[in-house]
Amino acid sequence: MLIYSKIFNKTTLNHRRNLHIYNKLFGKVSFNLSDIGEGIREVLIKEWFVKEGDKVSQFDDICEVQSDKASVTITSRYDGVISKLHYNIDETAYVGRPLVDIETDSNEKEEETTKEVIKEPEESSVLCIPSVRRLVKEYNVDVNKIKPTGRNGRILKEDVLKYLERSTSDINTGEKEKYLERYSSDINTGGNDRIESIKGFKKTMIKTMTEALKIPHFVYGDDIDFTEISDLRKLLKDKRDLKMSPLPFLVKAVSNSLRKYPIVNASVDENVEHVVYHSGHNIGIAMDTPLGLAVPVVKDVQNRSIIEISQEIQRLLKNGKEAKFSPTDLTGGTFTLSNIGSIGGTHLKPVILPPQVAIMAIGRSKILPRYDGGGNLVAREVAAVSASADHRIIDGATMARFVTDVKTQLENPYLLFFHI
Repeated sequence: MLIYSKIFNKTTLNHRRNLHIYNKLFGKVSFNLSDIGEGIREVLIKEWFVKEGDKVSQFDDICEVQSDKASVTITSRYDGVISKLHYNIDETAYVGRPLVDIETDSNEKEEETTKEVIKEPEESSVLCIPSVRRLVKEYNVDVNKIKPTGRNGRILKEDVLKYLERSTSDINTGEKEKYLERYSSDINTGGNDRIESIKGFKKTMIKTMTEALKIPHFVYGDDIDFTEISDLRKLLKDKRDLKMSPLPFLVKAVSNSLRKYPIVNASVDENVEHVVYHSGHNIGIAMDTPLGLAVPVVKDVQNRSIIEISQEIQRLLKNGKEAKFSPTDLTGGTFTLSNIGSIGGTHLKPVILPPQVAIMAIGRSKILPRYDGGGNLVAREVAAVSASADHRIIDGATMARFVTDVKTQLENPYLLFFHI
């Protein structure tokens, strides 16, 4: 049914004629992958919860997808029967393109389509609706290369998606062929060799570390005596049946020190023209997961007890092992800790995660000889810590004082509870 309406702008007295189309659809509906936020444009299909021929209702789980930031479960917006799955497991799906086709008895789909003209520099004008215009701009597509199928030569959304699908396939094939042609003479391409695309968390790591290494790092290291923390952990286990690693104590000590040195809990813009001092202490914990390095975030540490911090870390560890982080698990960090010592290593040089300005890493603790106050040789549990700071806005003295304050709390655990 077509409805024509005239909209009058009283301010400019200009008249604009809009064309509204309401389609009553019967039969197949293409369920597109919608925008899941955080600038995510593509995801991997990790698991299908349905197969062709299955009956689904609104809000039923369709599939689980994995972006470079989180795992998300996609649910159905329609009632009907699945007629087609557009992707296999571990294939890349793109926002705005069909995910599944659903046969429906009836479904109403309303789409407001205002005819507008896009003018490309030094190119001919083409007709398309606003949503198509945004799609063309987002993917930086040359509209003159798209074959229009709409009335009067209008470019439809489906035209853009088909063009992108063909282009992506050609690019992927071309990149692989170029790689083989370029490197086949330099590497042994035996029968068991394989080439795979970089996806998910690994893709994010490439982008982040490329930006990170543009930052002038100042690195400060010290040893921290964890003997008292270990004794406290044993006491909590014996008296309260609480099993805790040293990490929650370290997280709390860092938060307390961030109160004194707020510049360490800051972030900067790309041109380093503004500094944001964050009120919340959202501390990211670098974790090794089946999908690669991830940095889930413990939010508002300044308002949590050590036990609450421990419980949240355990929840994030569980999500990491299952590779099922939610989008909120991986966003909003203001400072990062790397507990690489849980795997191995003594001395480290952590790399800052922009736009943050500092990061701390702790190595594996060891029993080492030390002298006590009376000059007696004693065995102590010692771990090396290293902290990197963005030297453009944090000076060495500030970072040294920050690390020393963290060290003082961990070597005198009662200070953890007094914020002094």
